[in-house]
Amino acid sequence: MHDASPPPIVTAPPIPPGPPPVPPAPRRNPWPAVAAVLIGVAGATFTVSAQVAAWLVEQFLLVAGLPQPAWLPPAASALTAAIFGGAATLLATLPQSATIRTIGRAWALSAVALVALSLPRAIAPVHHELYLAVWAVLAAIAALLIRRRRRNTERAPRSAALLGLAAGSALLVPWWWLGALGGALETALAVVGAVALGFLAAVILDRSFWAAFTPGPGRSTVRLVLVGGSAAGVALAVLAAAVGHRGAQLPALVVLPAAGYAAAALVALSDGRSSAPIGWLAGAAAVGPLAFVDPEEISLALVSGRDVPFWTAVAAVAAWAAALLVGAALSVAPRPLALRRGIAVSAAAATLGAGVVVHLGLGSPGLHGDRLFVILKEQADLSTVARGTGQAGRDARAREVYRRLVAHAQESQAALRRDLRRLGLKHQPYYLVNAIEVEGGPLLRAWLSRHPDVDRVLISQRARPIPAPPPVERGSQSAPDSPPWNITMLRADQVWSQLGVTGSGIVIGTSDSGVDGDHPALADGFRGGDDSWYDPWQHTRQPTDRDGHGTHTIGSAVGRGGIGVAPGAQWVGCVNLYRNLGNPAYYLDCLQFMLAPFPPGGDPFTDGRPERAPHILTNSWGCVPLEGCDPEALAPATAALAAAGIYVVSAAGNSGPFCGSVQDPPATHGDVLSVGAVTSAGKVADFSSRGPTAAGLTKPDLVAPGQGVLSAMPGGGYATRSGTSMASPHVAGVVALLWSAKPELIGDIETTTRLLRETARPVPVHKNDCGQPENVVGAGIVDAYAAVMAARRG
Repeated sequence: MHDASPPPIVTAPPIPPGPPPVPPAPRRNPWPAVAAVLIGVAGATFTVSAQVAAWLVEQFLLVAGLPQPAWLPPAASALTAAIFGGAATLLATLPQSATIRTIGRAWALSAVALVALSLPRAIAPVHHELYLAVWAVLAAIAALLIRRRRRNTERAPRSAALLGLAAGSALLVPWWWLGALGGALETALAVVGAVALGFLAAVILDRSFWAAFTPGPGRSTVRLVLVGGSAAGVALAVLAAAVGHRGAQLPALVVLPAAGYAAAALVALSDGRSSAPIGWLAGAAAVGPLAFVDPEEISLALVSGRDVPFWTAVAAVAAWAAALLVGAALSVAPRPLALRRGIAVSAAAATLGAGVVVHLGLGSPGLHGDRLFVILKEQADLSTVARGTGQAGRDARAREVYRRLVAHAQESQAALRRDLRRLGLKHQPYYLVNAIEVEGGPLLRAWLSRHPDVDRVLISQRARPIPAPPPVERGSQSAPDSPPWNITMLRADQVWSQLGVTGSGIVIGTSDSGVDGDHPALADGFRGGDDSWYDPWQHTRQPTDRDGHGTHTIGSAVGRGGIGVAPGAQWVGCVNLYRNLGNPAYYLDCLQFMLAPFPPGGDPFTDGRPERAPHILTNSWGCVPLEGCDPEALAPATAALAAAGIYVVSAAGNSGPFCGSVQDPPATHGDVLSVGAVTSAGKVADFSSRGPTAAGLTKPDLVAPGQGVLSAMPGGGYATRSGTSMASPHVAGVVALLWSAKPELIGDIETTTRLLRETARPVPVHKNDCGQPENVVGAGIVDAYAAVMAARRG
């Protein structure tokens, strides 16, 4: 068979050509966004780190007694602006993404503002009102300059602005509770400054900034709040670094960045029509760090004992949490309901009202500004007071000194007191220094400075109140079984056992944080009566102490059970440092009490009893410039005490090993015996301050045990502490032994000092001797046994 034939071929009609293929969409370059995230995170971190580092350096210099350069805080901000601002400028110009460029512009503007607003920190912290005024003006100028370049005039609904105020007021509630306002002018300027900052934040984070994040096709409110809020938080962090004087920026750095999410939520509610709500939010949030905290009190000196730094940290963390909660609440709030005028008004009124109620009920209501310490030109002349010795001679001297000082103060202060009464100004006169403390601010200071009777006007620093008393510092160690090393180093135990001298008949006065009068080592040594205890801080009627510093120091002087140099001596006390920030007035309150004790509620001018004055004063404190003292502020007081035959001993300070670090009165005065510290090995402690003084005096005069000293603490326990504060009471105790062994020496300050110096044991100086060894060790380590023996031979 043959094969079958193939089927016929059928040709299909031609297919018309289709449209050309769609080219793939260009891929977005993710690296600008990655760079923005990295720059934002790194910039915020660096900003915070730079401010904390600058503050720590300043605090170190303050504690060490070294000069604090005025350029340091502005320099830290300038460094931040240069690094972060430069990176932000690159973001504002290089990427193609309009969103990234917008973010970069806002960050760059905040960096520029940081530099400008940090310049006023060169003003001394004591002039806080001047700082706030200059700062507010600069913030307003910066805002106006930026606003001129951006003419976004559309306004948000008034209800949105009220919601911004409500949100900011919610962040302010912790400050109403835990903070305290300053003076009237200080508070007013702080509020004005906060308003200016809010204005500045609003023009930097304006409508054009939020337009890049505002919900639209493909964009959600979540993106606006999270991405836009984070970007805004970085800008607010940089602005927060400029808020407040040295220290106040630290709580602002916690609060303001967290408000970025609430700001974004407010923008979402107002459809991004205006940034005015952000201004109200940021401004109200800034009132806390600016008005409710004194930047001078955000100090390492107050870190222990739950003082202002602790409560400031608590308030800042609470405000931070409030910022996040407010942001979350606003993010989910229904827009039609939230923008109702009644709702917005109620929210603002409720948060403001809650703050006021909390302040009045739980906080520290009232104004708590610094005061003025007015030193008059004419100080009393005591050069002709008879220098009698022995108990009778010393008492006669004290009475005459008291009489002259009071008469001179009443006569020379009469005109100024009359003017102050006429103006209705509260004031407290003093006689030991011819001075008056006046409630007032910089305007009154300017007027007083021109008064014909006034020599100079100092700032009398007043620590603002805190929500709760500091906790009681207790000791965890037991009483010693035998005299510890510091007692045996001075050979005080040999004076007791071999010479039978314990200091009986002598009274030592202590001005410090207080004394635990119930401590077993101190209870029997309290002199008693109605004129042996004075507390100008808390007005307690019985010896008390929360800090422990005063209990520890007086224990080293007169404590029983082997801890005190003169266990047979008695003691009286006064509280000049309930908290570790005093002022000239508090120091003078106690020094006046030591010259002429008076009963509770008594008038120092009329109720003083100079014959009841203690024989010896131990002072483990120094009035630093931060507290308001200049080098001569207390000089008339120590001169008057010396004229009255009262032996004044003072700690040299803990600013070593720098030369010239004995710099705070009363240790700097020639009529005060200043004491440095040595270790158990007999070497000068590194922290012990060195001379010479600014006036060229050789200081310290002597050294004594001051490192690892065991003594009494509140609650009946014991603890080991270090400092020249621990050294000073040892010398006071030795003087008590001297005067007890030879009562004719009572009031004879010159002979007593000579005996102490001549019998002191030498101390080698192995390092820098600060010009001469005496500027490090004085005459040497005080030797109680040798001094008493020399007194008896004489």
